[in-house]
Amino acid sequence: MSAPAWRSERKGGVTVSSPVRRGAVRDDLEHIFRTTYPRVVAVAARVLGSRGEAEDVAQEVFLTFGRSSVPAGEAAGWLSVAAAHTALNHLRTGRRRASREEAVADGDAVSPDIADAVVTLDERRRVRAALARLPRRQAIALVLRHSGLSYAEVAAALDLSPGSVGTTVRRAESALRKELNRHASSD
Repeated sequence: MSAPAWRSERKGGVTVSSPVRRGAVRDDLEHIFRTTYPRVVAVAARVLGSRGEAEDVAQEVFLTFGRSSVPAGEAAGWLSVAAAHTALNHLRTGRRRASREEAVADGDAVSPDIADAVVTLDERRRVRAALARLPRRQAIALVLRHSGLSYAEVAAALDLSPGSVGTTVRRAESALRKELNRHASSD
């Protein structure tokens, strides 16, 4: 392994040497991480239904953001959209299917509300699958709005006019209902 390259720069009249970082990480990353991490995890969890998987998505999103040139003022919106995109990608690729099937198969213990638990899990699975089939912009608008972002924040994140967010979300909800009904009738 080769030694790291070094650079020298003058700070306050003194020459300071420091290693040159490849793929340098932004200086404001820690501050932005501390202020936006809970929201990024919440957006991903809304899509995935699992805090653990949402934290994995958040890590992926912050790694990408850390090497980006997104202006700090746009960071919260960019990170929210990236969390929704990444979480939807996880749903669409079916990475969760194996762990869900294992969890259901390992559920040998009988509990008084097992029927309720199975129905709830199945309903969540159906909603997430239908969400993954929506047009990406509609799915993200729906996820962001139902994750607690205001109309103004959703508008900024998706580059929409604030007045069109309500229409976009209503259309997304309607499309989601249609997807659920279409697949319910084919079961």
